[in-house]
Amino acid sequence: MRLVPTLLSLVAALAAGTNVVIAEEKTLVVSEWGYTPEQSNEFLYKPFEAICGCKVVIDTGNNADRLNKMRVRGGIDVMFITDAFTQQGIDAGVFAKIDRSKVPNLEEVYDIARAPQGEDYGPAYVAGHYGIMYDASKVKEPITSWKDLWRPEFKGFVAIPGFNTTTGPLTAVIAGERAGVDAFKDPDGAFKSLGELKDNVRKTYNTGSELVNLFSTGEVIVAAVQDFAAPAIHKAVPNAKWAPLSEGDYAIFNTLNIGKRANNPELAHQFINYKLSREVQEKFVAVGDSPVNRNVVLKPEQVGEMAYGADAISKLRKPDFKAILARKADWERRWNDVFGK
Repeated sequence: MRLVPTLLSLVAALAAGTNVVIAEEKTLVVSEWGYTPEQSNEFLYKPFEAICGCKVVIDTGNNADRLNKMRVRGGIDVMFITDAFTQQGIDAGVFAKIDRSKVPNLEEVYDIARAPQGEDYGPAYVAGHYGIMYDASKVKEPITSWKDLWRPEFKGFVAIPGFNTTTGPLTAVIAGERAGVDAFKDPDGAFKSLGELKDNVRKTYNTGSELVNLFSTGEVIVAAVQDFAAPAIHKAVPNAKWAPLSEGDYAIFNTLNIGKRANNPELAHQFINYKLSREVQEKFVAVGDSPVNRNVVLKPEQVGEMAYGADAISKLRKPDFKAILARKADWERRWNDVFGK
C-alpha cells in the first residue's frame, strides 16, 4: 500500500488496481457560546488549524444546553464553560481528567487559574469578575458596596442576573452578607434580604445583550454584572462606570475541559495549551478577555474593567460553586417565591 497525494495519481492508481490509503483529516469539535465569532476565527481557530493540520468544528449554545448535549451525546473534544457549570459537569462525570504534562503553558498561568476546580480538571483561560455597573450620569452618590443595590432611590431601576445564570445564585450569597448571615447556613435570612431587594429590581436578565438593552433605554441604571458585558454597556451608555466595591468582586473563571467521550483528546490538550499561550491570550484582550497568562503585558488604556495582573486577580473572591450546586434546588424554589410572584 502507498499514500497517493493527488487526485490525478489517485485516479491512475485506482485504474491500475492499486490499493490506496487516504489520510483522513482530523477534526476537533469545540463547544462554546458563539460570542465574537469573527475574532475567535482570526485569533484562535484558523491559526490552530494551520498548526495542527486539522479541522476545527464549532458547536454553539448556552452553558446548560451544551453541557446536556455533552452528557447525552458525547463527541465534544473541548468545552468552553463557566466555573458554575464546570462543577455541574464534574458532578455529572462528563469531563476527562486533564494530563497537565501535555499543557506546558500552564507554567505561565497565574496559580489561581491553573486548577480552579481541582487538578483533575481544566484550567481557566480568562479571569472574569462579577460586580456592579451604574450610569454615573443618573446616580448622584457613587456606588461603593454591594449593599448599595438596596438603596431606596434605586426602586425599579436595578437589574440582577436570573437564577439559572452563572452568577444568579451569587446574588443570594450577597443578600445574606448584606443581612449579616451566611446564605449556606441561614437561607431564610438570606432570601428575606433578597426579598427586600425585589422592589428595586426592574428585571432579572438572562443574557448580556438583554442587559445592554435595559441600560441603553434607561430602564435600568444599576446592575449586578459580569465584566464581559462591560464593553457593550460602555458603548451604549458612555457614562457607565464600574463600581469599586468595598467587599470585593467575585471571580468568575471560564474554563476549558475535555470531554470524557472526546474523539481526539490529544488534539484537545494541544488546543488548550495553545489557548493559554501568551500570543493568543494577548489577542483576546481586544474582545475584553482578561488574560491569565502572566507574561501578557498591557498598556493602561487596554485594561478597562478587566481584572488584570497578579494583584487585581489575587483580590477577587472565589465563589464556592460546589456548595451552591448542593443547594440549587432549594435556592431556586426560594428565588421563585421572591421573583416569581
